[in-house]
Amino acid sequence: MKTQSEENFPVACLLFSHQNRMLINHYYNFARACDDIADNPQLSAKEKKKQLEEAEKTLFDKGKFFPSQTLRKDFLKEKFDFSLATDLLIAFKQDAQNKHYKTWTQLLEYCRYSAEPVGRFMLALHNENPSTYLPASALCSVLQLTNHIQDLRSDLLELKRNYLPEELIKKYKISPKSLSVGKSSKNLQKLTNDILNRCRKLLKDARVLPSIVKSKRLKFYICIVLALTDILINKLYDKDVIVEKITLSKLDWAKAISIGCYKTLTTKRKTLTNEGL
Repeated sequence: MKTQSEENFPVACLLFSHQNRMLINHYYNFARACDDIADNPQLSAKEKKKQLEEAEKTLFDKGKFFPSQTLRKDFLKEKFDFSLATDLLIAFKQDAQNKHYKTWTQLLEYCRYSAEPVGRFMLALHNENPSTYLPASALCSVLQLTNHIQDLRSDLLELKRNYLPEELIKKYKISPKSLSVGKSSKNLQKLTNDILNRCRKLLKDARVLPSIVKSKRLKFYICIVLALTDILINKLYDKDVIVEKITLSKLDWAKAISIGCYKTLTTKRKTLTNEGL
Protein backbone atom coordinates (compact mmCIF):
# COMPACT_ATOMS: atom_id res chain seq x y z
CA MET A 1 0.00 0.00 0.00
CA LYS A 2 1.16 3.47 -0.87
CA THR A 3 0.66 6.34 1.51
CA GLN A 4 0.11 9.98 0.60
CA SER A 5 3.74 10.75 1.39
CA GLU A 6 4.84 8.29 -1.31
CA GLU A 7 2.76 9.87 -4.05
CA ASN A 8 4.43 12.01 -6.73
CA PHE A 9 2.20 14.95 -5.98
CA PRO A 10 0.65 16.59 -2.93
CA VAL A 11 -2.71 15.14 -1.92
CA ALA A 12 -4.48 16.61 1.13
CA CYS A 13 -1.88 19.33 1.69
CA LEU A 14 -2.08 22.22 4.14
CA LEU A 15 -3.02 24.60 1.34
CA PHE A 16 -6.60 23.44 1.71
CA SER A 17 -9.07 24.15 4.48
CA HIS A 18 -9.49 21.57 7.25
CA GLN A 19 -12.90 20.55 5.90
CA ASN A 20 -11.63 20.08 2.37
CA ARG A 21 -8.57 18.16 3.56
CA MET A 22 -10.87 15.74 5.36
CA LEU A 23 -12.95 15.18 2.23
CA ILE A 24 -9.82 14.77 0.08
CA ASN A 25 -8.48 12.20 2.56
CA HIS A 26 -11.71 10.21 2.39
CA TYR A 27 -11.63 10.28 -1.42
CA TYR A 28 -7.96 9.28 -1.45
CA ASN A 29 -8.54 6.44 1.03
CA PHE A 30 -11.34 5.07 -1.16
CA ALA A 31 -9.22 5.25 -4.32
CA ARG A 32 -6.15 3.81 -2.59
CA ALA A 33 -8.10 0.88 -1.10
CA CYS A 34 -9.63 0.01 -4.48
CA ASP A 35 -6.30 0.43 -6.26
CA ASP A 36 -4.67 -1.93 -3.77
CA ILE A 37 -7.32 -4.54 -4.51
CA ALA A 38 -6.70 -4.26 -8.25
CA ASP A 39 -2.92 -4.47 -7.73
CA ASN A 40 -2.90 -7.33 -5.19
CA PRO A 41 -0.91 -10.19 -6.79
CA GLN A 42 -2.33 -12.66 -4.27
CA LEU A 43 -5.91 -12.16 -5.47
CA SER A 44 -7.39 -13.78 -8.56
CA ALA A 45 -9.06 -11.59 -11.18
CA LYS A 46 -12.40 -13.04 -10.06
CA GLU A 47 -11.82 -12.12 -6.41
CA LYS A 48 -10.62 -8.63 -7.35
CA LYS A 49 -13.79 -8.07 -9.34
CA LYS A 50 -15.91 -9.30 -6.44
CA GLN A 51 -14.27 -6.92 -3.95
CA LEU A 52 -14.45 -3.95 -6.34
CA GLU A 53 -18.14 -4.65 -6.93
CA GLU A 54 -18.63 -4.65 -3.15
CA ALA A 55 -16.96 -1.23 -3.04
CA GLU A 56 -19.37 0.01 -5.70
CA LYS A 57 -22.46 -1.47 -4.03
CA THR A 58 -21.52 0.20 -0.75
CA LEU A 59 -21.51 3.59 -2.43
CA PHE A 60 -25.22 3.04 -2.97
CA ASP A 61 -25.78 1.70 0.55
CA LYS A 62 -25.86 -1.97 -0.42
CA GLY A 63 -22.53 -3.21 0.97
CA LYS A 64 -20.03 -2.96 3.82
CA PHE A 65 -16.84 -1.62 2.20
CA PHE A 66 -15.74 0.90 4.83
CA PRO A 67 -13.99 3.52 2.60
CA SER A 68 -17.11 3.57 0.41
CA GLN A 69 -19.36 4.07 3.45
CA THR A 70 -17.40 7.16 4.47
CA LEU A 71 -17.30 8.54 0.94
CA ARG A 72 -21.03 7.94 0.46
CA LYS A 73 -21.80 10.18 3.44
CA ASP A 74 -19.52 12.89 2.05
CA PHE A 75 -21.02 12.74 -1.43
CA LEU A 76 -24.59 12.91 -0.14
CA LYS A 77 -23.77 15.86 2.08
CA GLU A 78 -21.91 17.77 -0.65
CA LYS A 79 -24.35 16.65 -3.38
CA PHE A 80 -21.51 15.30 -5.52
CA ASP A 81 -22.16 13.09 -8.52
CA PHE A 82 -21.28 9.48 -7.69
CA SER A 83 -19.54 9.13 -11.06
CA LEU A 84 -16.55 10.81 -9.38
CA ALA A 85 -16.11 7.48 -7.58
CA THR A 86 -17.69 4.92 -9.90
CA ASP A 87 -15.60 6.09 -12.87
CA LEU A 88 -12.49 5.20 -10.88
CA LEU A 89 -13.91 1.72 -10.32
CA ILE A 90 -14.23 1.22 -14.09
CA ALA A 91 -10.47 1.74 -14.40
CA PHE A 92 -9.67 -0.46 -11.40
CA LYS A 93 -11.73 -3.29 -12.89
CA GLN A 94 -9.72 -2.98 -16.10
CA ASP A 95 -6.51 -3.12 -14.06
CA ALA A 96 -7.79 -6.23 -12.27
CA GLN A 97 -8.11 -7.92 -15.67
CA ASN A 98 -4.66 -6.68 -16.80
CA LYS A 99 -6.29 -5.20 -19.85
CA HIS A 100 -4.02 -4.27 -22.78
CA TYR A 101 -4.51 -1.15 -24.89
CA LYS A 102 -4.12 -1.33 -28.66
CA THR A 103 -3.96 2.38 -29.39
CA TRP A 104 -2.98 5.69 -27.79
CA THR A 105 -6.64 6.69 -27.96
CA GLN A 106 -7.62 3.64 -25.92
CA LEU A 107 -4.99 4.46 -23.31
CA LEU A 108 -6.35 8.02 -23.04
CA GLU A 109 -9.81 6.53 -22.64
CA TYR A 110 -8.47 4.53 -19.69
CA CYS A 111 -7.14 7.79 -18.20
CA ARG A 112 -10.63 9.21 -18.57
CA TYR A 113 -11.68 6.82 -15.82
CA SER A 114 -8.47 6.30 -13.85
CA ALA A 115 -7.32 9.93 -13.53
CA GLU A 116 -9.79 12.52 -14.77
CA PRO A 117 -12.37 11.93 -11.99
CA VAL A 118 -9.76 13.09 -9.47
CA GLY A 119 -9.48 16.45 -11.21
CA ARG A 120 -13.26 16.82 -11.40
CA PHE A 121 -13.52 15.97 -7.71
CA MET A 122 -11.01 18.66 -6.73
CA LEU A 123 -12.78 21.25 -8.88
CA ALA A 124 -16.22 20.29 -7.57
CA LEU A 125 -14.88 20.50 -4.03
CA HIS A 126 -13.94 24.12 -4.68
CA ASN A 127 -17.16 24.89 -6.55
CA GLU A 128 -15.34 25.70 -9.78
CA ASN A 129 -16.96 26.31 -13.16
CA PRO A 130 -17.47 23.06 -15.15
CA SER A 131 -15.57 24.73 -18.00
CA THR A 132 -12.41 24.08 -15.96
CA TYR A 133 -12.88 20.32 -16.29
CA LEU A 134 -11.30 19.98 -19.74
CA PRO A 135 -7.84 21.41 -18.90
CA ALA A 136 -7.94 19.58 -15.57
CA SER A 137 -8.58 16.33 -17.44
CA ALA A 138 -5.50 16.94 -19.59
CA LEU A 139 -3.35 17.51 -16.50
CA CYS A 140 -4.68 14.43 -14.71
CA SER A 141 -4.08 12.26 -17.78
CA VAL A 142 -0.46 13.42 -17.89
CA LEU A 143 -0.03 12.55 -14.20
CA GLN A 144 -1.35 9.06 -14.92
CA LEU A 145 0.81 8.52 -18.01
CA THR A 146 4.04 9.65 -16.37
CA ASN A 147 3.26 7.34 -13.48
CA HIS A 148 2.93 4.45 -15.95
CA ILE A 149 6.41 5.19 -17.27
CA GLN A 150 7.84 5.39 -13.75
CA ASP A 151 6.29 2.05 -12.82
CA LEU A 152 6.95 0.29 -16.12
CA ARG A 153 9.31 -2.31 -14.65
CA SER A 154 7.32 -3.07 -11.49
CA ASP A 155 4.07 -3.27 -13.46
CA LEU A 156 5.64 -5.80 -15.81
CA LEU A 157 7.44 -7.94 -13.25
CA GLU A 158 5.11 -7.79 -10.26
CA LEU A 159 1.68 -7.35 -11.85
CA LYS A 160 2.26 -8.75 -15.36
CA ARG A 161 0.66 -5.53 -16.57
CA ASN A 162 1.67 -3.44 -19.56
CA TYR A 163 0.13 -0.05 -20.34
CA LEU A 164 2.22 0.59 -23.47
CA PRO A 165 -0.13 0.82 -26.48
CA GLU A 166 0.36 -1.99 -28.97
CA GLU A 167 0.56 0.49 -31.86
CA LEU A 168 3.63 2.13 -30.27
CA ILE A 169 5.18 -1.25 -29.42
CA LYS A 170 4.91 -2.17 -33.10
CA LYS A 171 6.09 1.26 -34.27
CA TYR A 172 9.31 1.02 -32.26
CA LYS A 173 9.70 -2.73 -32.80
CA ILE A 174 9.71 -3.64 -29.12
CA SER A 175 9.91 -7.37 -28.45
CA PRO A 176 8.30 -8.91 -25.35
CA LYS A 177 11.75 -10.10 -24.30
CA SER A 178 13.15 -6.56 -24.28
CA LEU A 179 10.55 -5.60 -21.66
CA SER A 180 11.78 -8.21 -19.20
CA VAL A 181 15.56 -7.81 -19.46
CA GLY A 182 17.71 -5.86 -17.02
CA LYS A 183 17.86 -2.64 -19.02
CA SER A 184 15.94 -0.73 -21.65
CA SER A 185 16.69 -1.06 -25.34
CA LYS A 186 17.23 2.12 -27.34
CA ASN A 187 13.89 1.55 -29.02
CA LEU A 188 12.12 1.30 -25.66
CA GLN A 189 13.67 4.62 -24.63
CA LYS A 190 12.41 6.11 -27.91
CA LEU A 191 8.94 4.78 -27.12
CA THR A 192 8.86 6.25 -23.61
CA ASN A 193 10.20 9.56 -24.98
CA ASP A 194 7.38 9.50 -27.55
CA ILE A 195 4.83 9.19 -24.74
CA LEU A 196 6.52 12.01 -22.82
CA ASN A 197 6.35 14.23 -25.93
CA ARG A 198 2.63 13.52 -26.14
CA CYS A 199 2.34 14.38 -22.46
CA ARG A 200 3.96 17.74 -23.10
CA LYS A 201 1.37 18.48 -25.78
CA LEU A 202 -1.40 17.63 -23.33
CA LEU A 203 0.19 19.96 -20.78
CA LYS A 204 -0.28 22.87 -23.19
CA ASP A 205 -4.03 22.43 -22.73
CA ALA A 206 -3.60 22.17 -18.96
CA ARG A 207 -1.55 25.34 -18.44
CA VAL A 208 -4.60 27.58 -18.72
CA LEU A 209 -6.04 26.04 -15.54
CA PRO A 210 -4.41 28.35 -12.93
CA SER A 211 -5.82 31.39 -14.75
CA ILE A 212 -9.43 30.19 -14.78
CA VAL A 213 -9.98 28.72 -11.28
CA LYS A 214 -11.53 31.01 -8.68
CA SER A 215 -9.98 29.49 -5.55
CA LYS A 216 -6.59 31.02 -4.73
CA ARG A 217 -5.63 27.93 -2.74
CA LEU A 218 -6.48 25.64 -5.62
CA LYS A 219 -4.62 27.94 -8.02
CA PHE A 220 -1.44 27.66 -5.93
CA TYR A 221 -1.88 23.89 -5.70
CA ILE A 222 -2.27 23.54 -9.48
CA CYS A 223 0.80 25.70 -10.11
CA ILE A 224 2.86 23.43 -7.86
CA VAL A 225 1.54 20.30 -9.57
CA LEU A 226 2.33 21.73 -13.02
CA ALA A 227 5.88 22.55 -11.89
CA LEU A 228 6.36 19.06 -10.43
CA THR A 229 5.07 17.54 -13.65
CA ASP A 230 7.55 19.51 -15.76
CA ILE A 231 10.40 18.44 -13.46
CA LEU A 232 9.36 14.79 -13.55
CA ILE A 233 9.04 14.69 -17.35
CA ASN A 234 12.51 16.24 -17.70
CA LYS A 235 13.93 13.61 -15.34
CA LEU A 236 12.26 10.77 -17.24
CA TYR A 237 13.63 11.79 -20.64
CA ASP A 238 16.34 9.40 -21.83
CA LYS A 239 16.42 7.66 -18.44
CA ASP A 240 16.38 3.88 -18.24
CA VAL A 241 13.13 3.27 -16.41
CA ILE A 242 13.75 -0.47 -16.51
CA VAL A 243 16.94 -0.06 -14.46
CA GLU A 244 16.08 2.76 -12.08
CA LYS A 245 13.02 4.17 -10.36
CA ILE A 246 12.80 7.86 -11.20
CA THR A 247 11.39 9.87 -8.31
CA LEU A 248 11.07 13.46 -7.20
CA SER A 249 13.61 14.63 -4.61
CA LYS A 250 13.15 17.14 -1.79
CA LEU A 251 15.08 19.62 -3.93
CA ASP A 252 12.61 19.03 -6.78
CA TRP A 253 9.74 19.75 -4.41
CA ALA A 254 11.39 22.93 -3.13
CA LYS A 255 11.95 24.10 -6.69
CA ALA A 256 8.34 23.32 -7.64
CA ILE A 257 6.96 25.21 -4.66
CA SER A 258 9.07 28.25 -5.57
CA ILE A 259 7.93 28.11 -9.19
CA GLY A 260 4.36 27.53 -8.07
CA CYS A 261 4.48 30.57 -5.80
CA TYR A 262 5.84 32.77 -8.60
CA LYS A 263 3.27 31.50 -11.12
CA THR A 264 0.44 32.02 -8.62
CA LEU A 265 1.43 35.64 -8.10
CA THR A 266 2.02 36.47 -11.77
CA THR A 267 -0.80 34.56 -13.50
CA LYS A 268 -3.73 36.85 -14.21
CA ARG A 269 -7.28 35.65 -13.84
CA LYS A 270 -9.30 35.03 -17.01
CA THR A 271 -13.05 35.31 -17.14
CA LEU A 272 -14.97 32.11 -17.71
CA THR A 273 -18.55 31.45 -18.72
CA ASN A 274 -20.23 28.08 -18.87
CA GLU A 275 -19.34 28.05 -22.56
CA GLY A 276 -15.62 28.65 -22.00
CA LEU A 277 -13.20 31.59 -22.12
